[in-house]
Amino acid sequence: MENQFSNRIDLNELGQKTAQVRQQIATYLVGHRQLTDLLLIALLADGHVLIEGVPGVAKTLTAKLLARTIDADFKRIQFTPDLMPADITGTSVFNAKSHDFEFRKGPLFANIVLTDEINRSPAKTQAALFEAMEERQVTVDGVTHKLEDPFMVLATQNPVEHEGTYRLPEAQLDRFLFKVLVGYPSLEDENTMLTNFHRSEGKIDLSKVLPVLSRGKIAELKAVSGKIIVEDHLITYMAQIVHATRKNPSLFLGASPRASLALLNSSKACACLQNRDFVTPDDIKYVAFPVLRHRIMLTPEKEMEGIQTDTVIQQIIDKVDIPR
Repeated sequence: MENQFSNRIDLNELGQKTAQVRQQIATYLVGHRQLTDLLLIALLADGHVLIEGVPGVAKTLTAKLLARTIDADFKRIQFTPDLMPADITGTSVFNAKSHDFEFRKGPLFANIVLTDEINRSPAKTQAALFEAMEERQVTVDGVTHKLEDPFMVLATQNPVEHEGTYRLPEAQLDRFLFKVLVGYPSLEDENTMLTNFHRSEGKIDLSKVLPVLSRGKIAELKAVSGKIIVEDHLITYMAQIVHATRKNPSLFLGASPRASLALLNSSKACACLQNRDFVTPDDIKYVAFPVLRHRIMLTPEKEMEGIQTDTVIQQIIDKVDIPR
């Protein structure tokens, strides 16, 4: 134990950079601090994020703002029922001059990819996206094309109750590190938003958002996050939480081992944001909800009763004791 803490990690630069990102986003958004923090955690943990909320709660704007704080390639894809896999991955086009086919990259070939309303597209197109998310590569006409690092997908979706939406398969949802729920703003936040919008005469100029992180710097910060100290009893605590989802009578489907890895990586990144070089139980509890809520499935009986997955996650956290 003493050896673990003998070489402390310098988190000053990471703290400064993340504070600058928060500040830039907060200039344009009111009341989305938790969403901003979870996006930063996912960036450090090298994961993808699914953002769910009703239309008009700034899901897309938040993703755009994060992308603009990073000096990297950014692409946006609007998912529609007629979107085809080649529309996002790219396609081979015949070149009359060279008398050969050449590959033209699609919008997936970017560092930050915003996919709007992902649950409005057909399954075949979703599958092409999830291959890129999992393998960090795209295969077209039997040829594999590597994606550049960093590669992060920020997907937005409306709740499945809305017309024209389709539930994403659980196996594909598992590729997302987080599922973040965005609700309506509080009365105070909405009042502040209206006041700011009125004073700016209804103009939102995102060109003033300055890049804070370069691609190289992101790689450095990810390396720092990976070195965060996690004591053995906290690793056991994470495993017990995930294992409990598989035995809970309210759940038809428990979390996979990928959830355990997501819990570990995101807990370390969460500690980084708190300027700590070690993980605490509170870090694990904080990220447990976005890590698990899309990886577990309620029984039909519990769904009919109106039970929410977050309620079950809270019950599991309350029951699992922290090992000493």
